[in-house]
Amino acid sequence: MTMLAGVAGQPIAHSLSPLIHTTWIAAAGLDAAYHAFGPEDAAGFAAMVADGRAGRLLGLNVTAPFKEQALALADEASATARTCGSANLLLFRDGRVRADSTDGAGLMAALSEQAPQLDVRRQTVVILGAGGAARAAVAGLKAAGADVGVLNRTRARAEALAEELGATVVEATVLKEAALVVNALSVPPDLDVSRLRDDAVLMDMTYRPLLTPFLQQGRSRRLTTVDGLAMLIGQARPSFRAIFGVEPPPVDVRAAALKALGETP
Repeated sequence: MTMLAGVAGQPIAHSLSPLIHTTWIAAAGLDAAYHAFGPEDAAGFAAMVADGRAGRLLGLNVTAPFKEQALALADEASATARTCGSANLLLFRDGRVRADSTDGAGLMAALSEQAPQLDVRRQTVVILGAGGAARAAVAGLKAAGADVGVLNRTRARAEALAEELGATVVEATVLKEAALVVNALSVPPDLDVSRLRDDAVLMDMTYRPLLTPFLQQGRSRRLTTVDGLAMLIGQARPSFRAIFGVEPPPVDVRAAALKALGETP
């Protein structure tokens, strides 16, 4: 019987997750399928989770706007998902739902791949934004031992996130001390990269476009940059392992994703 999994979000047509997982499925020779699902609303997403409970889905990656609901609908959750307050992965087994979050692992995998010289332990790290993406970044970097600061236009949101996850709220003046600056905003940040350390690393959690204006500014200063596609693939690896029970095969999914994005390797 073909194993069925997928990714749920709204909108979802832009997602590269089906391409990544389908490439691994083919390379592993699995009798499986991975699709994009676009529930219209919370009720539609709840119906998908019910399908999972009924055994019609093996697992589901979850993206906006359903990550918090995914956690709420689960019977059990990993410590990481509870810390993040959301889940990007649901596993369905024997009528039960387990929630997990692999976003933090994906962020750390991206840093390891594209900024291998960076050791975040006891380093000042600044997260731009205070939404769901920022939560995952804060949680992942705190777990890795970084001194994490949150910088957001609306200070109250930054304070709420920082208090819950054990980070601090910082002002723009702290950027000059940061070893790593992560853009968790959906728009380009208003940031003067000339004030950053000469060895600072810039990361953008967005991958459309791959080279965002934020990363372009960093490259103009010859700073190390880390793109959102590396994070997407980084979070997909543990998701694939958890859903299908096998390691992702050693195929170049980044090349396939770049081709789909119309980017050159």
